[in-house]
Amino acid sequence: MHPAKTADPVADTDGSKPEQTALSNRNSGFLFAHLSDLHLSDPSGVRSRDLLNKRLLGYLSWRRHRREEHSGEVVDALVRDLKRADPGHIVITGDLTHLGLPEEFREVSKWLSELGPPGRITVIPGNHETYVDTPWDDTMARWLPYMTSDTPPESGTGITADTVFPSLRIRDGIAFLGVSSARPSAPFLAVGSLGPAQLEALDRLLLETGQMNLYRVLLIHHPPLKETLGWRKRLVDAKRLRDVLRCRGVELVLHGHAHRPADGRLKTRDGISPVIGVPSGSAIGLKPGRRASYNLCRVTRTGKDWELTVESRGYSPESGEFVPENQGSVSAPDHKGGEQQNQGNGPQGCNQGIQIQHQSQVGD
Repeated sequence: MHPAKTADPVADTDGSKPEQTALSNRNSGFLFAHLSDLHLSDPSGVRSRDLLNKRLLGYLSWRRHRREEHSGEVVDALVRDLKRADPGHIVITGDLTHLGLPEEFREVSKWLSELGPPGRITVIPGNHETYVDTPWDDTMARWLPYMTSDTPPESGTGITADTVFPSLRIRDGIAFLGVSSARPSAPFLAVGSLGPAQLEALDRLLLETGQMNLYRVLLIHHPPLKETLGWRKRLVDAKRLRDVLRCRGVELVLHGHAHRPADGRLKTRDGISPVIGVPSGSAIGLKPGRRASYNLCRVTRTGKDWELTVESRGYSPESGEFVPENQGSVSAPDHKGGEQQNQGNGPQGCNQGIQIQHQSQVGD
């Protein structure tokens, strides 16, 4: 894939006013976009010495099919559609690179700066960002303004992925909680994990944001539901994450990684929460069901409830633009400003389960 160019946000090529999406015409609630697995970079100039590890397999995969599947023209169309929709926020759930090379991080950093300011875009990493263990300063540090919390880590604390995540960004009553499941894994595997420290911090953030009566959106690359993907691409500590979410509650979970749409449900203490995954935002669709799409999500407070409306927009090869695919709504139960949230140790068994993680890291 060749680097995509950022589209002119002002007007269509014929000078007419861009047609708005169905959700962008509404005045109520907060509108945000969810995209994932863009694989924006072009690793064609990779040096031989950078392939003396797992990256060789990724490079061969890119040479065989990924460079044809992920299209700069599709990304350009995606950016045009985002400009028309004008969401209040954009979340990107990982895999913006192919091999996780420092040059790719610089390339993606430039694209992000053209897409919008860090305050309107939240990024979390995916497994392609951590193909091998690479110095933080040469890679993900370049995306720090798009990943860090509203209140960033204190300077001098040694900023790494371990101190950045989980992140918390609050926008108009919506709490975007970002976690990093990106970890180097063995050849032919694309697994991820969160680890005990990140799960414990997420547990605290879910409790606090629940007590603040915020709509909590968890951003993660790997799907937390075991039925979404097979063993080779799983989230190793998915069960432990689900235990935390069941105990503390969460209104919405968004993920990528599968390169296909996913619409799951997770039962929590507050009710049934949607778990939604999007395909790659740059794929031309060489495989059935894998063509590029993204979601526009509008969250509206309706009395004691939250209402989520999701519009899926997919790439049309005929028009060269993104068009509506489907739309649906779901209500989330009110957690009553944390009145039912147990203080201190939380719901019975929740913190106990997290403590067990320190003793065993065997995957579910």
